[in-house]
Amino acid sequence: MPAPASSPHARRAAVAFIFVTVVIDVLGFGVIIPVLPKLVVQFMHGDTARAAQIYGLFSTAWATMQFLFSPLLGAISDRFGRRPVILISCFGLGLDYLVMALAPTVGWLLLGRIVSGICASSFSTAGAYIADVSPPEKRASAFGMIGAAFGVGFVVGPALGGLLGSIDPRLPFWGAAGLALLNASYGLFVLPESLPRERRSPAFAWQRANPIGSLKLLRSHPELLGLAGVNFLFQLAHYVLPSVYVLYTGYRYGWDARTIGLTLTAVGVLNIAVQGFLVKPAVRRLGERGALYTGLAFGLSGFAGFALAPSGAWMWSALPVFALMGLFTPGLQSLMTQRVSPSEQGQLQGANASIVGIAGLLGPGLFTQIFAWFIGARAPLHLPGAPFLLAAGLLTLALLLAAAAARAARPRPAAVGEV
Repeated sequence: MPAPASSPHARRAAVAFIFVTVVIDVLGFGVIIPVLPKLVVQFMHGDTARAAQIYGLFSTAWATMQFLFSPLLGAISDRFGRRPVILISCFGLGLDYLVMALAPTVGWLLLGRIVSGICASSFSTAGAYIADVSPPEKRASAFGMIGAAFGVGFVVGPALGGLLGSIDPRLPFWGAAGLALLNASYGLFVLPESLPRERRSPAFAWQRANPIGSLKLLRSHPELLGLAGVNFLFQLAHYVLPSVYVLYTGYRYGWDARTIGLTLTAVGVLNIAVQGFLVKPAVRRLGERGALYTGLAFGLSGFAGFALAPSGAWMWSALPVFALMGLFTPGLQSLMTQRVSPSEQGQLQGANASIVGIAGLLGPGLFTQIFAWFIGARAPLHLPGAPFLLAAGLLTLALLLAAAAARAARPRPAAVGEV
């Protein structure tokens, strides 16, 4: 097993390992994005409105598993280390994609999404890993690197998925399985442990490992609870993208899998630019809170642009505005991680994943039902962009709450014995 990441050189190498791990994970996830909703449409014999309702169930099932299992895996990583959780998650995702590649019915696809929701904790555990190896003053830029890793994955993944999907809609799932298993094998040999034994939780406690118990941590500091509320509104709004983006652009602009894949590739390129080149100077100039505010403002503007774009070209023109929403997460993560102890970082990431899960329980059904209603025959107004307008409204509320929650935020005082 690789040695713990303790020296400055080892810490830099560990961050690089996590970067590559997230890139490959997102590649595997990204290749199925252009084809999964369309595969559901095929199973529904071309009924887009019905497919939107079924696909909302897929997203809800995934989020339910995240809500139930992310706190458990976060608490396990606090007690036993980050490395085993990340590796088990990656192997599980590889097996999940194999199930989905062979799925003969919608029910088997749904089973695949359930398995994916259980195993997808590697992203939140990666956040705890970064908090382990990064000093507080450098965490915002380190989390920006993780955001850039997502961008790299989304540059290649959706484009590859679109190309493979144009050959065979099952082919991207086989590719995703190979990438996930390759990622797991890579980490097995080179990923060091980031949490030394002396900084781990002294015992595993079920009260910290269940969704309700993990959320209690967010009440330990007044500003932490407010920032968690901001995060919930952000995550709820963000669910409009996996819920209806592919269906919306296919319905309104007639985009096929290849066009959707190339568009998501453009989103990834812009995300890399923001996370890799703008986060650090933005945080230095605006501060973590300023980056948080700015990201929310551009996010709501981007969602409004998506909703109102009369053509595909206008949709593309809104992408650079939307990409600047990427300033939000590094600022938020840095503010939150500074308010808990080293032995609570996994619990914090588990609590944040629970917030994502709660948003996932509400968001997919909410956005797909709104989309289905406003394109249906009984709608009082034909408005396919209604889900994106709702997302813009949620980010407006998040911006107002952030102004109150983050204004007076102060780092958590270190406990006795903490370094």
